[in-house]
Amino acid sequence: MAASTTMGDYQTQSSWRPRLGSALRTALACTIVGCTTLYGPPQLRKYLTYPSFSYMTTILIVPDAKLGDVLRSCWHVMYATVQVMVPSVLTLWLVGPKNFDILLAAVAVAVSAFVVALPESTHLMSKRIAFGQLVNVYVGTVVHGAQTGVVMHPLGVAASTALGALASVLALLFPYPRLAYFEVKKSWRMYAENASQRLTHFVEAVSSQDKRGALEFISQEQSLSKAAAKLHQSISNNLVGMVWERPHMKFLKPNYMKLGEQLQETEIPLRGMEIALSSCSSFPLNLIDEELRGHLQSSVVQISLRLLQSRYSMPSDATTAPETNREILDNAPWIGKPTTTNHDNLAASFFLYCMELLLENQPIARNPGNTLKSNPNQEPSGAQNQAHCNFKRVWKNIMPSLRSLVFALKCSLALGLAVLFGLIYNKENGYWAGLTIAIGFVTGRQATFTVTNARAQGTAMGSVYGVICLFLFHGIEHFRLLPLIPWIFFTHFLRHSRMYGQAGGISAAIGALLILGRENYGPPSEFAIARMTEACIGLICFVLVEIVFYPLRAVTLARNQLSKSMGALRDCIKDINLCVPASAGLREKQRKLKSHLKKLENFLQEAETEPNFWFLPFRGASYSKVLGSLSKMADLLLFVACETEFLSQVTQKLGGASEELRQHMNADLELLKEKINSSLKCLEEVTSIKSVAAFETQAQDDYHDSELGKPANPFRILGAGDEEVEIIVSILLQHFEEVADNVHNSDSEEKRKSQMVLCLASLGFCIRSLTSETMEMEKQVRKLVKWESPSRHKKFRNICCKADALDAHT
Repeated sequence: MAASTTMGDYQTQSSWRPRLGSALRTALACTIVGCTTLYGPPQLRKYLTYPSFSYMTTILIVPDAKLGDVLRSCWHVMYATVQVMVPSVLTLWLVGPKNFDILLAAVAVAVSAFVVALPESTHLMSKRIAFGQLVNVYVGTVVHGAQTGVVMHPLGVAASTALGALASVLALLFPYPRLAYFEVKKSWRMYAENASQRLTHFVEAVSSQDKRGALEFISQEQSLSKAAAKLHQSISNNLVGMVWERPHMKFLKPNYMKLGEQLQETEIPLRGMEIALSSCSSFPLNLIDEELRGHLQSSVVQISLRLLQSRYSMPSDATTAPETNREILDNAPWIGKPTTTNHDNLAASFFLYCMELLLENQPIARNPGNTLKSNPNQEPSGAQNQAHCNFKRVWKNIMPSLRSLVFALKCSLALGLAVLFGLIYNKENGYWAGLTIAIGFVTGRQATFTVTNARAQGTAMGSVYGVICLFLFHGIEHFRLLPLIPWIFFTHFLRHSRMYGQAGGISAAIGALLILGRENYGPPSEFAIARMTEACIGLICFVLVEIVFYPLRAVTLARNQLSKSMGALRDCIKDINLCVPASAGLREKQRKLKSHLKKLENFLQEAETEPNFWFLPFRGASYSKVLGSLSKMADLLLFVACETEFLSQVTQKLGGASEELRQHMNADLELLKEKINSSLKCLEEVTSIKSVAAFETQAQDDYHDSELGKPANPFRILGAGDEEVEIIVSILLQHFEEVADNVHNSDSEEKRKSQMVLCLASLGFCIRSLTSETMEMEKQVRKLVKWESPSRHKKFRNICCKADALDAHT
């Protein structure tokens, strides 16, 4: 009950209290801008020629920001202003304001935007602000003609931008500074309590006497796990802002920046416990007896004490940590028990192994080479590596990458077309076509149609709200800023909705601010219609350019990324071995696999919101299941790296029969890896966007080669030979059991025996789980291929049959 209450409190706080405070500060910042531009001294107001951009700057900076984030954004605003003002003044001086026409303005915006967007080191916030300033400078020059001041006109744009940045800082200081440091500290305390509650649920589940009770505890833990993910994300987002609040931290307390890694050391074993419990078929577990339940409860108390101690100070602040009572592991009751006889015992052993990792606080996510003592002979190599990294960093800043080049071309073309057609349609309101898209560019892909739809609807809602409020407040225009306050609150919550998101919320807020927060722009209804039309022009240009640069649908990219993920997983499986160098390589490749899975997840999220048009509906459920299996295998591979590293060190000391068994285990492992990799290779080929005909031809050629006595390429589907794979796994587990018996009969200390037995059983669980997850992925890929292309599914089925015939023949 306490856990549920805490979880409910967290959800309540995370849903409305921080957002309410952020909305209040956003409203305050917009009020400062409005009062300054509407009621400020005339001497000041004459320099603030673009109050609309002051509002835009505020809306970009303040929402969901801490003081450190705002300070960083102000630096980006300053950088963007310098980057734009100097070349724009030179351009106006060389060309002359009276010579600027529509075409020249569009070209100037396009060229300047390309120069601004090209450097990869420039922050996205700086680029967005610079894009907006460029539109204001060059479109304003066309609108005002010869009356445009070469220096005063760009200075007015810079002053308006500075007002928005200053209002943002003042809003974050009232009524007290909202510091990222305290947010990180608060999130860390909540995460420590969350982890303690999850661990308690896990132990209650593994000790449960019936499956229903175990599933209930697992369900409660899963809800806590989602909250932990949000807390982890919150901590990661606030770390950079914390450095801007306290710059000395970067030099005096560098461990603060490694807080995310420290969270992973707690999160990974908890994730392993969840995998172990979810794979258990029945409860109670035979391996978990009364004695072991008592030891688990004692372990929970010790780990909880360490976690709860960190509630009052982050790991970098803590000076002492409670000592771990080693009696639990030194007198482990599972020694001598059959831990590898069935899958449930393997799962229970893996659960205990994760508990040991938490007890010892082992750095499972880090490369073991990083924890070893440095060798003096390797110092020159480290210096050479550092020099090489510095050279690469400098070269990267000088030579733009293909990604930054595409981004620059995209921004340049979209802004140039928007300004051109916007000015052609309506010269006086030609700003809005470019400004609508200037503040919304992102590096890489985005859900183009979803974002465009949200911006269009947000612009319409904000404009209509502004017109209605001016109608209601007719005659009392001095109070026109009052209806902005509830609207800013509403749009701030709208930013976090699934329907509109950040793009829709920003557009809705700006739509009302441009009508209620300004004056002298003509009849409000006419301006609203003109701006919505200009916004549509800009959005159409944006969509067309996005389609040109990213013509492939998200579904196609997701399928291609799935194929790459299969290849990355195959590389990881190849590196499973009982030697330390292979373990280090496996960790590195596991991180590469996680990055592939992150990209796959992003493509799947985009594909979910992508319109189908004339294409088949997106099978998101099947893709999500495959992603779940891949993520589970990626987590298991990290445990495999840790286990093989430990076994390679310990089994060498046993010698004799254990060394022979180790060789047998390696042979069985290589055979199983070959089977799994053959299946993954087939899935990689089938899920790629290349034609499956080449793969079918390869299988046919292999069949003919086998008839001629030539070695065949073993394209193999696990589903076609489950029994054979199960036999290999059983033999491997039998060898694990024999090694465990040798350990039990050895003269090693009890602690070493405990670790060896647990490590062997855990490795057996991981290998069996990797095999079963590969089979599950194959089933889901079969469904996807059958749904997306029935003819391709027939070829896929023929390939499987040919692979079976090939294996039977050989």
